[in-house]
Amino acid sequence: MPLTFAPFRITTKITAIATVIALAAAPMAALAQEQKLSILRDTETENLLRDYAKPILHAAGLDKQNIQVTIINQPQFNAFVADGHRIFINHGALLQSETPNQIIGVLAHETGHLAGGHLSRMHEQLATAQTQMIIAMLLGAGALVAGSRGLSNGNTGLADVGAAAISAPQNMILRNLLSYQRTQEESADRAGVKFLTATGQSPKGMYETFKRLSNDSLFSAHGADPYYQSHPMPAERVAALEEIARTSPYWDKKDPPALQFRHDMMRAKISGFLERPETVYRRYPLSNTSLPARYARAISTYLHGDLNSAVNQIDSLIQAEPNNPYFYELKGQALTEGGRPTDAIAPLRKAVALSNNAPLIEILLGQALVGTENKAYTAEAISILRKAMVRETEQPLGYMELAMAYGRKGDLAEADLASAQAAFLRGDNKTARDLASRAKTRFAIGTPGWVKADDIVQAKLPTGKKDNSSRFQLQVGPRDRTDPQDSETGSQNNQ
Repeated sequence: MPLTFAPFRITTKITAIATVIALAAAPMAALAQEQKLSILRDTETENLLRDYAKPILHAAGLDKQNIQVTIINQPQFNAFVADGHRIFINHGALLQSETPNQIIGVLAHETGHLAGGHLSRMHEQLATAQTQMIIAMLLGAGALVAGSRGLSNGNTGLADVGAAAISAPQNMILRNLLSYQRTQEESADRAGVKFLTATGQSPKGMYETFKRLSNDSLFSAHGADPYYQSHPMPAERVAALEEIARTSPYWDKKDPPALQFRHDMMRAKISGFLERPETVYRRYPLSNTSLPARYARAISTYLHGDLNSAVNQIDSLIQAEPNNPYFYELKGQALTEGGRPTDAIAPLRKAVALSNNAPLIEILLGQALVGTENKAYTAEAISILRKAMVRETEQPLGYMELAMAYGRKGDLAEADLASAQAAFLRGDNKTARDLASRAKTRFAIGTPGWVKADDIVQAKLPTGKKDNSSRFQLQVGPRDRTDPQDSETGSQNNQ
């Protein structure tokens, strides 16, 4: 049958090719959007990552750009930038990193992408590549039609020429684009070493990370065409990185013990919340009496074991470090989710005070206050939740708790508005609009509440917008818990 060629099919073909290129250019960013990967929220971990990133961003001249480090709930070792204002890092990278310097090196590399403006430049390259493909397709269309006629006349050679007229330019365009991205990756490596040196930190962790990931990918890279790789070939990349990294005067500098301890505590927390109990105890056996090991086991016990035993373990942690806000947060969290919200109030108050009023912990305190169903706590819950939501504007849980508190108070206008805000952040635009419309009828026209409700009614939720952020304690179901040691895919590097 002779081949047919229509503009619609040209467009479809070009779109498909452009999608492949976009996936090569930002594999995890595209995957995150496609699969709506959940974001993990935790004050302790976020504060640590902020401390890791702050000097690097300052050295890069980006400290005034309000760049955030966001944790993705994925077990692979990976990090990426996607919007110019956030560095995304998988929890698997945090869990698998042995030293702070290894994660700092990853952040330095991703900062190199941001400082180099690689995202905007890649978008320009993608636009250029797509234009080139359109031209190539149009120029090859005549040859393809001629080839199809030759095929119908038995002339297979002419048909092969027609197919080559389209495939050859596409291959060349794709190679050029991937070559450009490899150059960006090499540039980010060099910039990362520069930022680490400028901040008096060792680039060894960055080198160790890429070397380990290189070893993991040697099998998959064996026999691969280097011109079809979006990143430098592993051995070449590691060799180039080592050459520049060893020139740093801080090559042998170690992480401060206090920072290493915070890193170990962060890894223990992730393990306790996101790994199966048997994995936690394999990683942190009872013979390990260190604080990180006890932290991980206490979390795992509260999630999967006896609440009283968990509280006793947490109390022993508090006794060891009475000024650690996150131990009080954990105790309050365990008691709230264990059906004892009244008992959770005191430790959560302490956690809020010690954490300098961290908004995520304030939301948890508000949840406990509302959970008591005691109207005496209603005014306090509203006050705390409203203050927290000023700084955490995209947490639907806070608005949900606020809605219940307002409902208990009998303030139906504010209850509808808070419920609408929660629905909007969850991506449920219809429910958000319905609730906001009802809220408008309860507020006086022109008041702040009426204006906020009207904004929701008039807003158009972007396609695919969903709130997938969760605190660690929400990721406890068997479908959300992943054990990297048991993963069939293992570590993957899309740096």
